[in-house]
Amino acid sequence: MKTIIIATKNKGKVKEMEAAFDGLPIIVRALSEFGELPSAVESGQTFAENARIKAAFYARLTGMACLADDSGLEVDVLDKQPGIYSARFAGTHASDAENNNKLLNEMKKTGSSSSPARYKCVLAFFDVNGEILQSEGTCEGIIKIQPRGDNGFGYDPYFYVCGGQKSMAEISLAEKNVISHRGKAVKKMKKLLAEYLS
Repeated sequence: MKTIIIATKNKGKVKEMEAAFDGLPIIVRALSEFGELPSAVESGQTFAENARIKAAFYARLTGMACLADDSGLEVDVLDKQPGIYSARFAGTHASDAENNNKLLNEMKKTGSSSSPARYKCVLAFFDVNGEILQSEGTCEGIIKIQPRGDNGFGYDPYFYVCGGQKSMAEISLAEKNVISHRGKAVKKMKKLLAEYLS
């Protein structure tokens, strides 16, 4: 069995990975099991660079294989912002509400009430032997300035899928896992890990 550390403090993401990798010879462990660790400095210019930085950083700290993701929202009318700054669009420790307010204000400045947009996710696996695996997933949609729905988090109430009919916060978790950027990246990573571990 291969132990893989999921480089996140988000318990939901750890559970998601556990479920996703079911059937593989993998033991999933959370970063929180290692006490108070410093945060990786995400100095990359792309989602891929930041995911690799995080995976390598925590693999070195824990001495175990590590899987990290970096993801965010690209809005066409905002020149693909917030991009890699999605979680901290309104500042380093910004809440979802603060990030959404900034997004709405930036949209209003352009005079647009909607824009093509996409969620992107890159997963990076870093093994202690230096082996790196990477997968990515994209979910195309439309950002609208009217929020709808109570499910999801982040920009989900403003991100419309299904041809603009429903926001990501209105669909079920099962539906979301099929179309989401993370769901697609995880599916590809499962395949890569299966090949690597065989």
